Amino acid sequence: MAGAVSALFLLDIKGRVLVWRDYRGDVTAIQAERFFTKLIEKEGDPQSQDPVVYDNGVTYMFVQHSNVYLMTAARQNCNAASLLSFLHRVVDVFKHYFEELEEESLRDNFVVVYELLDEMMDFGYPQYTEAKILSEFIKTDAYRMETTQRPPMAVTNAVSWRSEGIAYKKNEVFLDVVESVNILVNSNGQVIRSDVVGALKMRTYLSGMPECKLGLNDRVLLEAQGRTTKGKAIDLEDIKFHQCVRLARFENDRTISFIPPDGSFDLMTYRLSTQVKPLIWVEAQVERHSRSRVEIMVKARSQFKERSTATNVEIELPVPADASNPNIRTSMGSASYAPEHDALMWKIKSFPGGKEYMLRAEFNLPSIFYCFRNPGTTPLRNNQVRYLKVIEKSGYQALPWVRYITMAGEYELRLI
Repeated sequence: MAGAVSALFLLDIKGRVLVWRDYRGDVTAIQAERFFTKLIEKEGDPQSQDPVVYDNGVTYMFVQHSNVYLMTAARQNCNAASLLSFLHRVVDVFKHYFEELEEESLRDNFVVVYELLDEMMDFGYPQYTEAKILSEFIKTDAYRMETTQRPPMAVTNAVSWRSEGIAYKKNEVFLDVVESVNILVNSNGQVIRSDVVGALKMRTYLSGMPECKLGLNDRVLLEAQGRTTKGKAIDLEDIKFHQCVRLARFENDRTISFIPPDGSFDLMTYRLSTQVKPLIWVEAQVERHSRSRVEIMVKARSQFKERSTATNVEIELPVPADASNPNIRTSMGSASYAPEHDALMWKIKSFPGGKEYMLRAEFNLPSIFYCFRNPGTTPLRNNQVRYLKVIEKSGYQALPWVRYITMAGEYELRLI
């Protein structure tokens, strides 16, 4: 088990303690002064602007929000990534209660701050960080706080991310498969590096305590079921799930089963290490008419099916820093010179599949970057949702909606 936090400090911009909560009794308030001294020493070194500071047996991890530092002090060996994530969740909870997290809002709500720190961490271990659940039994109204509040079921059972008694007239669940394509192509047209980073984003408006089951074209699952995987299955890597997913069941039979939170959340993120065919191919021809005049012809061709359309395509054409008086013509969209970026920006609002457009300009061209967004019902990549089922003991019928969105991540085609 990872180590526990000794104390949590909330400091102002000058390092003065606003609030601090001692969880284990092995540090004192003087730790805040030592932390801030070390922080000031590191300010002059741009290579050491990391969120972790170590001094005399104590490890400090911190984040800054507005004019407030949130800092943990620990004598044990803690999971740094987990604690930094926890501090960001603390920021989200405070913003939920106080609208804005600032020094003034903390001074005006000392009582609520201490109650929240007691609930969000116990003996140095993170506990509940769902703002919706905490707000059910920790009230900002002082009069309402005087009455004894019964903790919601979400705090006393295994489903800490969802309250009981949720009801909707129309039960719906929306699923967006959002994938960012990262690709690097050299001047010979060879793909040097390519991968896809994806996320399943959900919005649920379901009554009761429903259980959802999601099926993907996961190669491991399809092979385990004895189904053919030729050309249809994908290998998911670096999978990260929301806490609602039953990990034991996924590890056992690759089934994604969960009781969803109410509202919007990211169900999972993943990465696909696969050979990606550039969705938009760009070619350039350079003609030198004189030492001071270079004409460039650029062709952009979409390499996906005609029924799909890329929207808000932006192609960035780097040009020399001393370029001036550009003469630009395009067969589609608009192009403009951006001297602050030393580039031409070619924008195409709608780029259907199987189409080719041209641009003519007068600049030297080392490389091209471009970005796009493709919303629709047909995925440009291979990750497909096979089914999305909603099961609830009352037996109501839910409407699942699935949408695929493919976006450009780091997308670069080198021409020289």
